[in-house]
Amino acid sequence: MAFPGTYSINYYEGDRYEFVIYPKDATGNVFNLTSYTSTFTIASAIGASPSFSVGGTATIDEAKTKITCVILPAVGRQLVAGTTYYYDVQISNGVEVVYTLLKGTISVTADVTGA
Repeated sequence: MAFPGTYSINYYEGDRYEFVIYPKDATGNVFNLTSYTSTFTIASAIGASPSFSVGGTATIDEAKTKITCVILPAVGRQLVAGTTYYYDVQISNGVEVVYTLLKGTISVTADVTGA
């Protein structure tokens, strides 16, 4: 597999943000997500014990071919403007297999409707 991919996000504080991941196997075919669950974690640092960690939503579609990731406003309001956060999207089969599909940074900017 060609995981993980990287993608940096420019995010407006408290906004809703959504993106979709279409995992492919090493030959470019659709990766079947039938036996997997997904997570989308946002943290203050990379590693085992960040000082801040929240979850976005990561939902596998009914066809088991894509994952929709969302930062909802309730989670986004916890992200401080001027701060860079780190995130990853993982899938797990509940036994021993865990893949990180996508990772990157989230740069948080204050709302554009200011003075």
